[in-house]
Amino acid sequence: MDTHQILGLYTAGERKFEQANLHQVNLYATDLSGVDFTEADLSGANLSRANLNGCNFSRANLTDADLSGASLIGANFTEVNLIGADLNRANLKNSNLTHADLRGANLARANLSGANLYEAEMSGANFQQANFQQANLMGSNVIEADLNGADIDEAIISEGEMNGTVIRMGLSHRWITWAGCH
Repeated sequence: MDTHQILGLYTAGERKFEQANLHQVNLYATDLSGVDFTEADLSGANLSRANLNGCNFSRANLTDADLSGASLIGANFTEVNLIGADLNRANLKNSNLTHADLRGANLARANLSGANLYEAEMSGANFQQANFQQANLMGSNVIEADLNGADIDEAIISEGEMNGTVIRMGLSHRWITWAGCH
């Protein structure tokens, strides 16, 4: 499916693009809010500056996709593959990234406030100056992730994430909800 096909279908009211092959599609700055991309192949796609609020990307392949500056408020990224994706300055407020694979992804300056990153794989990802306020990071793997300057005020972080990984980076950890502490 190419850019013109997906935009034509969207304009006609279609919102279900489950399992669609959208490899390297260019949807720069388009409005595709509310679309269901469950299990779609969006690897290498250009979705930068797109409005993707409320989209469902569960189990989709977004390897090396460009989502920089995209609006992804309330989007569902459950079990998604975002390896090497560019989400620089993306707005992921209140998004669900449960079990998401973010290895090597760029989320510098991304807004992840209120996001659910439960058991997300975040090793080697760039989260410089990202906003994690009130985000759920329980069970997430942040080993070798770059969290310099990230705001984790009021984030929900288990004791395991704080031991040795995040604190060593000198982040502010005031107002964190400590889960699992006895």
